[in-house]
Amino acid sequence: MFKKILGTGMTRVMNLLIGFTTMMLGTKILGPAEWGIGFTVLTDVTFLLVGVEFLAGSGLVYFTPRKKLSTLMAVSYAWIGMVMLLYILLFMGLSHFPTTFDHIVPRGYEGITLLLTLVYSFHNFNLNVFLGKEKVGTYNWVFLLQIFVQVCSMMLFIFVFDIRDAHAFVYSLLCGYITAFSVGFILMIRMVGHDGYDPFFLTAKEMLRYGYVIQLSNLVTTLNRRMSIYLLRQHCTKESVGVYGAATQIGEGVKVFGTSISMVQFSKLSNMDDQDEIVKLTIKFLKITVVLTFLALLAVACLPVSFFEWLFTEEFSQVKEIILLMSPGVLFLSAQMIFAHYFSGTGVPKYNLYGSLVGLAVTVPCTFIMIPLWGIVGAAISFSCTYTAIMLYQWFKFRKITGVKAKELLLTKEDWIWCKAEFLAIFAKK
Repeated sequence: MFKKILGTGMTRVMNLLIGFTTMMLGTKILGPAEWGIGFTVLTDVTFLLVGVEFLAGSGLVYFTPRKKLSTLMAVSYAWIGMVMLLYILLFMGLSHFPTTFDHIVPRGYEGITLLLTLVYSFHNFNLNVFLGKEKVGTYNWVFLLQIFVQVCSMMLFIFVFDIRDAHAFVYSLLCGYITAFSVGFILMIRMVGHDGYDPFFLTAKEMLRYGYVIQLSNLVTTLNRRMSIYLLRQHCTKESVGVYGAATQIGEGVKVFGTSISMVQFSKLSNMDDQDEIVKLTIKFLKITVVLTFLALLAVACLPVSFFEWLFTEEFSQVKEIILLMSPGVLFLSAQMIFAHYFSGTGVPKYNLYGSLVGLAVTVPCTFIMIPLWGIVGAAISFSCTYTAIMLYQWFKFRKITGVKAKELLLTKEDWIWCKAEFLAIFAKK
């Protein structure tokens, strides 16, 4: 199990390093304004994916061990086609209100935004199938291929084709998505059996019943994370969006431990039935995640402002201040991810939705008050307030369901022994 976590963690670290390279290219060569536009397009794609993932998202991890892959593929592909058609019609309707539409999707990027959403939808289907089959290594390699192609193609667009605006970043995303989808499809299609189909509409109904709660939660979570971007575009400059986007990506990069561990946790829990073992495993994962994330945040806090000015440009000198203000939120977000995957992996994702709604109840007043007053500083404070509230709600719900007491979250000698044994097992198998 630790081997999967280590492999996923190394992949995420590579993603982090490549992401820093991409940000350096974007901030130094494209500038904060164009980087802000590219980050907004990526945010738009994240929002649009929520609709797609009602039937073709993380719920597949839960259903892949329980349903025939051929049926899951048919249902998901049909759903992706329907949703993308609705998005095209929505964009056509919004184009009649250009002032409002420009605040949501940068002008000139409407078509590429839809195309990115379409390609990533199919790519994301493959990734979720790999997790559902506990093919974590395959998931990691395909994901790594995606980000490697992204950074290479971005350098190609900038230095060979001399594209010096946000299109360089956006086109690189498309190249990464297409390449990763193509390779992932070849690997995934081999898993499709020839033992018939499950009932199409019955399967779709079950997936929708499970998936709609997860995706409503994801929609609210996306609003919690990205509402600040749209308010910053309205109340501040494009450069402010670029600076906040850079700080956000660094902050989210720090939660690499939570992302890696929770991903393996979700895959593992979806294939387990022993509730006592599920709870024990969740608590162990929670402790590891919080400790590692705290250490990473401490390391970032020790970096001088001059480092960030060197990494990007002097226009990004405020990045460290924003990261420090976001740090409590990043720590609580990492813990919240473990609770969220516990609820999803045990078939009760509704508590993730309720937690996200608690967060939204904090996000709305905080962002609408703080951003007009303090700009990106207000956005960072709002981020921390939101994830503090979500984590507290999910902890209280987790405690109520499992009976776990707060003192059980403290590190013990047994935890260190368990970690040591798991790490030694990695090398013993080599």
